[in-house]
Amino acid sequence: MSNPKMTQSKIPSSRLARLGKFGGLTAKIVGNMLVDGTKELTQGKKVSRSRLLLTPDNVEHVANQLGHLRGAAMKLGQMLSMDAGELLSPELSHILARLRSDATPMLHKQLKEILDENWGEDWLNRFSHFDLRPFAAASIGQVHLAHLENGKKLAVKIQYPGVRQSIASDIDNVAVLLKLSGLLPKHLEMDKLLEQAKYQLQNEADYQLEADYIAKYQTHINTNEFSLPQVVSELSNKNILVMDFVEGIKIEEAVSYPAEQRNKIVANLIALFLQELFDFRLMQTDPNFANFLYQPHTETIGLLDFGATRAIPETISKGYRSLMNAAVQKDKQAMQVAAKQIGFFGSAIDQSYLDDVLDIFELACEPLRVNQEYDFASSNLATRVKTKGLAIKQQKHQWHTPPVDAVFIHRKIAGIYLLAVKLKAKVNVHSLFQAYVL
Repeated sequence: MSNPKMTQSKIPSSRLARLGKFGGLTAKIVGNMLVDGTKELTQGKKVSRSRLLLTPDNVEHVANQLGHLRGAAMKLGQMLSMDAGELLSPELSHILARLRSDATPMLHKQLKEILDENWGEDWLNRFSHFDLRPFAAASIGQVHLAHLENGKKLAVKIQYPGVRQSIASDIDNVAVLLKLSGLLPKHLEMDKLLEQAKYQLQNEADYQLEADYIAKYQTHINTNEFSLPQVVSELSNKNILVMDFVEGIKIEEAVSYPAEQRNKIVANLIALFLQELFDFRLMQTDPNFANFLYQPHTETIGLLDFGATRAIPETISKGYRSLMNAAVQKDKQAMQVAAKQIGFFGSAIDQSYLDDVLDIFELACEPLRVNQEYDFASSNLATRVKTKGLAIKQQKHQWHTPPVDAVFIHRKIAGIYLLAVKLKAKVNVHSLFQAYVL
């Protein structure tokens, strides 16, 4: 399970060290801009701040340094890419795409320091084996394979040093860099996004909260379709989360299995999404394929990583139930009322923009309207939704930040739809939605 090709890097853990990284990053970029700007002036060219800032060298340097800091830098990048989507410039999209990818793991020396501090210097005596090479590394922490003396196989999630303590300052510093570019959409409610990014990251950095979410899901999900990890509470704390190792193959590898199994996987995940939204009002909002495993012998889906779990407010849950019911009926007036209840539209909005957004909602609910198996692979639904989205891109003066809960809900269902296409699944989504028809 380990990945020996992963490179390591020292993560700045103190606020001062992290601030220094941002200061050095800003100084290097400004220096590059001065050199390039001087060249353009001597050549008689008009100097453009945004063009000077977003040279290939600067873009690459920003992406590398923000990825090196992990944590808040990566999370804000992820949230911006979800919110702004097609509205971002290609250069900023490149930076954010880099921030969505896996981080490099911390140095072994840093790892040992964290384990010594949390478990004592004799921590290795608790295990028969502990792999110092992580098999996964992301924005908040990295995950290691370990075995107890009794042979029990564990996944050990270890938080990067300094991430939790530096969330607010890191996000504010990243925001300064992004604002400096001048290429963020003018109507992007940046302050609102910053506060939500801080809130989301504080939750994800709270491993005790993640353990609580796992326990809540275990009370909600009592069927054989899903497998959840058990938390080893005596080894877990705010910095380290220890769980049973959930076995299985990568979920996308199930594409080689019979259609009946592939269809069942997607049907179960869509049914779970509907339960999360309407019954549990609690949603694991990260649909990354790596967060799902498949156990073919039992036809069970393993659910991993509950750090991105969000409680769904009752008004949002009811609003989406009304919106989806109205979309099934193609009732645009009822859709508009429901969308406003969720918080999508302000009072001053052009009818053409409103119609474009409602068209996208209606299109996204297409699988719910068809009372038969919906063929995701041949539907080109994602392409049609993206094409509709281009109409919104042309109306930047109307664009505004959608409700943050909605962003994460859309992220989850979009991820499930992408998996459905990947697995070439055919599912009667209409029948799954019948329990929620008003």
